[in-house]
Amino acid sequence: MTDMPPPLAIVVKGWPRLSETFIAQELVALEEAGLRFDIWSLRHPTDKKRHPLHDRLQAKVRYLPEYLYDDPARVAHAREIARTLPGYAEAHALWRADLRRDETHNRIRRFGQACVLAAELPEGTRGLYSHFLHTPSSVARYAAIMRGLPWSYSAHAKDIWTSPEWEKREKLAGPHAATFGATCTAYGARHLRDLAGDPAKVDLIYHGLDLSRFPAPPERALRAPGAPLRLLSVGRLVEKKGFDRLIAALALLPDDIDWHWTHIGGGDLGPRLAAKAETFRIADRIDWRGACDQPEVIAAMRAADIFVLPSRIAQDGDRDGLPNVLMEAASQLLPIISTAVAAIPEFIDSGTHGLLAEDDPEALAQAITTLARDPALAARMAGAARDRLLAEFTMQPGIDRLAAKLHRMLGTP
Repeated sequence: MTDMPPPLAIVVKGWPRLSETFIAQELVALEEAGLRFDIWSLRHPTDKKRHPLHDRLQAKVRYLPEYLYDDPARVAHAREIARTLPGYAEAHALWRADLRRDETHNRIRRFGQACVLAAELPEGTRGLYSHFLHTPSSVARYAAIMRGLPWSYSAHAKDIWTSPEWEKREKLAGPHAATFGATCTAYGARHLRDLAGDPAKVDLIYHGLDLSRFPAPPERALRAPGAPLRLLSVGRLVEKKGFDRLIAALALLPDDIDWHWTHIGGGDLGPRLAAKAETFRIADRIDWRGACDQPEVIAAMRAADIFVLPSRIAQDGDRDGLPNVLMEAASQLLPIISTAVAAIPEFIDSGTHGLLAEDDPEALAQAITTLARDPALAARMAGAARDRLLAEFTMQPGIDRLAAKLHRMLGTP
């Protein structure tokens, strides 16, 4: 029985990715809950490291052609098979309508990848589930129509806030809409439910945190007045993370605060931000560590005094959901400073579980100064954040609901 093909195909944008531990955590947990699936990735990995979590996954990982010209023979063969499938004509007509509104190479690539996916899905596949509502869901949707299968999605942040409204509406409420959708914040759920027609088709499922992957928090003594302040941030060097604001804020800190900032994460803005730090003459107080695996991140959190994530809304509308790194910091009793953007206030009530500053260097500098000068306050808020994590943001309740929804979609026990 175990040799039978898995009933579920999960479509992801790239596998594995260091910045998407929430996806890896979910898929490992679904597998441990008894779901059987293959992973179909639109892209090959670019990170040089892996999290230990990735190595726990038993599912087979299959890679679609990242660009159609990478493997023209595979694409041409798949297209011939796809044309024989019962829903191909309908999927092709839908794609053509989408292409008229989105005349991009990406849209063409989505259909080519969908043809490969539909042609290569093993017999016995009963449904598809995609992570992210934009490109992966387009590929899953076109392929599902070709094969006459149900599909579903998990939406997160960028995919919600930067996708065209017409596309979101049709994926949520059109004739070939998803069977169900999950999203990881109440903030995102409200927006998607407004587009879905039937609000019940969009379920709020927090990722939560699998605390079994994290050590108990360290015994934290109150930082002595005048001791060096160790600041930590974890996040990609992209506009929505707000690290340009943080660098400006660090330059505003009072002279009596001896600070050092460590940043973990990759991203295209690295050279620009490093140059900004040089301009402010604070580069010697910053450690750019680049992309790190989970054990390295946890070790950095245990060694830090304050975690800072100055999220903001980017010019193209992109923004965070509820970053898992905030919950990870809370698991280690690390005091948190962030901003009241998107779903962050769903976990951090400013003044109780941490401080949420305005998207402004002066406000960030003031928040850092407040916690630096009142370690007891910082410790109380860190304790409250961990208590909330344990009470409301553990992983298993969400996994149980998601697994039940996927089983219903697949018709499996």
